[in-house]
Amino acid sequence: MTTTPFGARPVTAGLMENQARGRAEPAIGSMDKWQVLNALGLIAKDYGIGDRTLSVLQVLLSFHPDQVLRDGTPMVVFASNAAICDRAHGMPESTLRRHIAALVDAGLILRHDSPNGKRYARRGRGGEITRAFGFDLRPLLVLAPEIATRAAEETARREQIDALREEVSLLLRDALKLVAYGQAIGGMWDALDDRTQLARRYLRRKLGLDQLTVMRDEMQALVAEIRDQIEPDVPQPIRVETAATEHETAEVSGRDTRNERHYQRSDKDLSDKRQNRRTEPVSLALVLESCPDVLPYLDRRVTDWESFTSAICPVVPMIGLDTAVWGEACRNMGPRDAAITVAAMVQRIGTIGNPGAYFRTLARKAGEGDYSPLPLLLSLSRIGDPRRAA
Repeated sequence: MTTTPFGARPVTAGLMENQARGRAEPAIGSMDKWQVLNALGLIAKDYGIGDRTLSVLQVLLSFHPDQVLRDGTPMVVFASNAAICDRAHGMPESTLRRHIAALVDAGLILRHDSPNGKRYARRGRGGEITRAFGFDLRPLLVLAPEIATRAAEETARREQIDALREEVSLLLRDALKLVAYGQAIGGMWDALDDRTQLARRYLRRKLGLDQLTVMRDEMQALVAEIRDQIEPDVPQPIRVETAATEHETAEVSGRDTRNERHYQRSDKDLSDKRQNRRTEPVSLALVLESCPDVLPYLDRRVTDWESFTSAICPVVPMIGLDTAVWGEACRNMGPRDAAITVAAMVQRIGTIGNPGAYFRTLARKAGEGDYSPLPLLLSLSRIGDPRRAA
């Protein structure tokens, strides 16, 4: 076949290199043309071509009569520019020529120009093609193993990027929710909130593998730092040392015996209230069954107490509770009981005139050891939702 172009197009070193590579012996004898095209679509930028150029190659492949590119068979496409443009949905010829040149420069096709620059084929007596002038697709068969290898590497890279981006997104969600929870219970959170919001904006960009790896490590450190700041604010169970209290009371001297018995009884009553409040069983299933109206407001699937408590935080301002009273409730009740109480208030929101005052009263009772959400939940489960009972 001819190696020089028709007309004013010159012979270049790149042209000669592509010609030599296109005439090389392929490592495989055949390859599905559409598989090659699909693989090439993943790494088109590696060959310096874009989507439009790739669509022109797809049109050229559609003129090849067989689905398989097979060594030793004719692979020259000799369709006219008009036919190619028509199949390319009316692409202008000037645009077509530019994309054809890009395919040739990339070494994906070769040109075999006739003496007059026209594309045609000569056939033998049996109708078989003996010589054709046009675009040779043989380089695709020669490059098929290389294209397949690069495409597999690109697929693995994209999967790794997707997995990293998913991991970073989950870490960012944890950071956002934990900061919101921390702000609700009080403390200095401006710096951590700024870092979290900055990470949120940064993740909106199209990040590469290295950038996502660095961001994953930074987000892990940020979430750990946020958790470290939250944990001291989480109230720990109060141990009531009854024996020590009685011992200290017994040592009181110079006081009236009646007052001594009164103080002992008051301390014991308060301790009993707090102890009973801690031991009353409240299951997550009971909460969700008794408070179905809160479920549409939760921003995540609730599977345990941690996810329930985190999901309730955005609901707090929705029912008119400010961060101060929420923080007081978390300190007095504990985050779990505070979240249960908010869920119960959502269920009864139509009967509560002033949610803020009501919640503040419950928080104060909890501080005195005189509150448990269990009776509230049991009353809701007995009364039920009138709409469901109807």
